[in-house]
Amino acid sequence: MKIINAEMVISAVKPEQYPNDGLPEIALAGRSNVGKSSLINKMLQRRSLARTSSKPGKTQTINFYRINKNFYFVDLPGYGYARVSKTVREQWGEMIEKYLTSRENLKTVLLITDLRHPPTKDDKMMYDWLKHYHIPVIVIGTKADKIPKGKWEKHKKIAKETLQFDPNDTFIIFSSDTGQGRDQLWDELKKVVS
Repeated sequence: MKIINAEMVISAVKPEQYPNDGLPEIALAGRSNVGKSSLINKMLQRRSLARTSSKPGKTQTINFYRINKNFYFVDLPGYGYARVSKTVREQWGEMIEKYLTSRENLKTVLLITDLRHPPTKDDKMMYDWLKHYHIPVIVIGTKADKIPKGKWEKHKKIAKETLQFDPNDTFIIFSSDTGQGRDQLWDELKKVVS
């Protein structure tokens, strides 16, 4: 996909702040520091549209990025981060849950996992939760450049087993460094935003 225009529109904390132009939305969910911002930047070929941080728990709002004035990437706060207070974690949880269950423009969720390790308990919970609510999901195994190519399939198999992966879903091996998986992911996303 040719990216002509990409802009950060709003960092929202409540539904009344969400864009109301009716454009399709693709949400990104994942653990803190799993590489959601890096994935957005790689997909859009922008170096720092989505701010990356070495500190987990940095995204504390729902960030809407409008792409080609045609659809949104919606970056959700990372889950599973222990260094914020329980109250803050609960607020994030409620904010994310409200967005995912009530947003009519939501077309699919990209569940970002770290290919180097089996999905965490939180990843599994998020996957099960999305399946329970019949929210379409594409699982991304990122940081593929950090493991030898010959081991990708083995890691993917472990991830699928851990998640009890639905064979009807798509699993994409991705690297924000090399661009591995970028074209495949665009092929999938075009189906939901065109």
